[in-house]
Amino acid sequence: MFIPATQNEMKKRGWDHLDVILVSGDAYVDTPYNGTSVIGHWLIDNGFKAGIIAQPDVSSPDDITRLGEPSLFWSVSAGCVDSMVANYSATKKRRKDDDFTPGGINNKRPDRACIAYSNLIRKYHKGAKIVLGGIEASLRRIAHYDMWSDSVRRSILFDAKADMITYGMAETSNLELAHSIKNEKDWKDIRGISYISGERMNGYVEMPSYERCADDKNEFIDAFNIFYNNCDPMTAKGLMQKHGDRYLIQNPPSRNISSEVLDRIYESDYENKVHPSHSKDGPVRSMETVKQSVTTHRGCYGECNFCAIAVHQGRTVISRSEDSIIREIEKMTKKKGFNGIVYDVGGPTANMYAIECIKKCQVGSCTDRRCIYPKMCEKLSVDHRRQISLLERIKNTEGVKKVFVSSGIRYDMILADKMNGKKYLDIIVKDHVSGQLKIAPEHISDDVVKLMGKPGKRELLEFKKMFDASNKEQDKKQFLTYYLIAAHPGCYEKHMDELRNFITKELKTNPEQVQIFTPTPSTYSTMMYHTRRDIKNEKDLKVEKSMQMKQRQKDIVLGERE
Repeated sequence: MFIPATQNEMKKRGWDHLDVILVSGDAYVDTPYNGTSVIGHWLIDNGFKAGIIAQPDVSSPDDITRLGEPSLFWSVSAGCVDSMVANYSATKKRRKDDDFTPGGINNKRPDRACIAYSNLIRKYHKGAKIVLGGIEASLRRIAHYDMWSDSVRRSILFDAKADMITYGMAETSNLELAHSIKNEKDWKDIRGISYISGERMNGYVEMPSYERCADDKNEFIDAFNIFYNNCDPMTAKGLMQKHGDRYLIQNPPSRNISSEVLDRIYESDYENKVHPSHSKDGPVRSMETVKQSVTTHRGCYGECNFCAIAVHQGRTVISRSEDSIIREIEKMTKKKGFNGIVYDVGGPTANMYAIECIKKCQVGSCTDRRCIYPKMCEKLSVDHRRQISLLERIKNTEGVKKVFVSSGIRYDMILADKMNGKKYLDIIVKDHVSGQLKIAPEHISDDVVKLMGKPGKRELLEFKKMFDASNKEQDKKQFLTYYLIAAHPGCYEKHMDELRNFITKELKTNPEQVQIFTPTPSTYSTMMYHTRRDIKNEKDLKVEKSMQMKQRQKDIVLGERE
């Protein structure tokens, strides 16, 4: 059932008011792939009245006033993507297209959407309590580098003049917040929130101030290290960062939810459709990419330095039960128009499902090492057995003709699984690949992959050999698709020449999926981009900041260099 987006939909539920109104920079697509939909359904499932306003016109009161005022708070999100990433390319060119907007035209999402929507709400709803959420607010919650202004910006909470941020995936914090405000209880000790205070917080770790971070790159590095090292719910301490004469207070992250709770979240009554109010404006392309697909888990312990998933979703993989996933697929098969195909079974990394370190789940992430880089930790016990079982169950579900794994996979994990790695790959090749299997080496130069936190050419060639052999054994002619990055910090033109030669001679293909590195907030690669220092702050890095020269690096790999 759709979350109410109109007064008529409220009346159909017998509601005369709303407790929470969600505002999003995306079109309203009612799927568990849309964070705003997830929060809305979770609140409703737990007894609260939630409504949604998607892509409100910031130049008019019509959209933002159509559901009235919430009794508890406004929940504001820029959408599934940071609005500046959605609106501009890595070379700062305005994007014409937007997969999250009806008709695919980029004309609905304002720049710095969290700030724009907060201003809109305050203009027409005096005294409104505004809670920021979603990836834009989550990753901009401390002083952060912003590529689009080439500056260190304040916490988005100060610029939006909002009351707080519920950061991370935020189901738990939003629900606790709703209960606290409803019952007139103090909400400032809720885990997973940030807010502004005029006073220091006893027992919290103080980060270098916004002003020091803006003036001194070493202070910026120190602040980011403190931030990153306090993202694990089991070990994190509360943080504070001075901005002028006030403090940003960040409570420790929300506790990891259980598999049972994750099952409940994903088995809510999503329509898995675009809200009908958007139909007049054309299709929403993002719906097509998640159509008839299933999320099996959340979180990622890959910790690639250019990726924010570890900060936003967490470094602990939480997996749904097989029974829950099967129930969702059984429900899918009964939907009108189902064609028998499940287009994706996965998550941030498809083959991390049901693989996690027992020690980490008990005491938190290690402070002196990562799970799979520079080498696979033996305590992780990589075993694809449960994924094999899950795919077999889905394949045998009545009404299912074909199951694909379209999410990317970590090939180094397949190589590390001496028990079932080859069996998993053989099954993927035999039944679950539509001609091409996506992998993301990103680069092969030793200098660059070390800065990225990725495996190198040896693992890539070993996996390619394994993949080709599996295809030959099964009389298949399938291919690997390689995702690559140009202009990462520390990457020079000579490294792109090396990558081009390797692709041509060793991989024997022509690259297609090449993107220019975008320094999004709250990643180690962005820290390196801004400070021109390596991750350990031990040596200087060359960082390409010229848009023309970034494009040139990409063109080298594509064979389009002048």
